[in-house]
Amino acid sequence: MAKGISNAVIRRLPRYYRYLDELLERGVDRISSGDLSNAMHITASQIRQDLNNFGGFGQQGYGYNVQYLHDEIGKILGLDHTHNIIVIGMGNLGQAISRYMHFDNLGFKMVGFFDVNPDLKGKMIRDIPVSMMDELPEFVKTHQVDIAALTLPRANATQAAEMVIDLGIKSIWNFALVDLDVPEDVTVQNVHLSDSLMQLSYNIMQKK
Repeated sequence: MAKGISNAVIRRLPRYYRYLDELLERGVDRISSGDLSNAMHITASQIRQDLNNFGGFGQQGYGYNVQYLHDEIGKILGLDHTHNIIVIGMGNLGQAISRYMHFDNLGFKMVGFFDVNPDLKGKMIRDIPVSMMDELPEFVKTHQVDIAALTLPRANATQAAEMVIDLGIKSIWNFALVDLDVPEDVTVQNVHLSDSLMQLSYNIMQKK
């Protein structure tokens, strides 16, 4: 994260990017902060403050050039680079994530799949065979791996995280229901699906 920029701002950037992507698909060339505000339910002031953290990008009386803003936010998010991902844990969730093709459009490339279940060895996903965990060290020696996605049970997640960190992988996309204790130079993004459902449940109950 850029120095001095809050996590809240960073969390909003993908929303801006997705909406600008929709505008491009509809052939929209420019948009005002007011129209962007109405569409995204974020105040125009907040949008301007968010974007001013990175240079602003707008012109008074014109608004924002959609293509330019889309490209610049993409650069901020690192989407102008390819990020190679391995997935560890090839159960239902791991296989679903591995097959999700939209990641490719954002520059996230699945390069390897790993599990401990010998019944999965050699199973083809995206024309890539599932490998066993004991093959991971050699794989990392011969492939650039930027992100390790952990889609495995809580009991195995900590050990898997320690392994990938020891192998030099500095970014972890964690779907396991455990908070990982990692060194300061390792970045973890937690995706706890059950947390989202519990938040949804809370919101449902508030409207009853």
